[in-house]
Amino acid sequence: MPDKIALITGASRGLGAALALELAPTHHVVAVARTTGALEELDDRIKAAGGEATLAPMDVTNGEAMAQLCRAIHDRWGRVDLWAHTAIEAQQLMPTDHVALAEKDWEKSVAVNLDATARLIAFVSPLLGEQGTAAFFHDNHAGEKFFGAYGATKAGQMALARSWQAERENIGPSVRILEPAPLATAMRARFHPGEDRDTLTKPADEAKRLLPELLA
Repeated sequence: MPDKIALITGASRGLGAALALELAPTHHVVAVARTTGALEELDDRIKAAGGEATLAPMDVTNGEAMAQLCRAIHDRWGRVDLWAHTAIEAQQLMPTDHVALAEKDWEKSVAVNLDATARLIAFVSPLLGEQGTAAFFHDNHAGEKFFGAYGATKAGQMALARSWQAERENIGPSVRILEPAPLATAMRARFHPGEDRDTLTKPADEAKRLLPELLA
């Protein structure tokens, strides 16, 4: 088993799954996502490449489940070397004066993008210690028309990450905020239907590009 531990929240698809595959040769991957089937497919691919993973089919908004997972990680390995937080809720585009009317969607966006991020920072920080690395992924749509819900909650997530980054600059863990290229993912397809996906970057290619920044 690799000596290093990588926790990927939002690992079932897109950039999260691609990062898990890229990290698998050097890290034991703890893969967190809601979709069991997608996690099992990821596990098969990791094993086929000679890596190992622990699957955690959990909802990041479930604070009790996340606390139990972090306790289990502590009890088994005592640490996390790298945490990549790719879990995100992309509320459908709509006029801003409709956002509050889609109450359940708005609450889910806040729960995933803000509440879960704040909670996970608290839970994972002790596992990272002074030597670990946490990675967040910038996607700025704040102020764009029809992006009110996603833009606001994603910007709030980045505000949490940047504050943590500033607070830990001299003492660790290292908090990194990376900006992926536009990706050929299901989330982007929701935002840009009809877009030519051949012009977009594949998550696997972007994971390869970002990996040196994660491991530097």
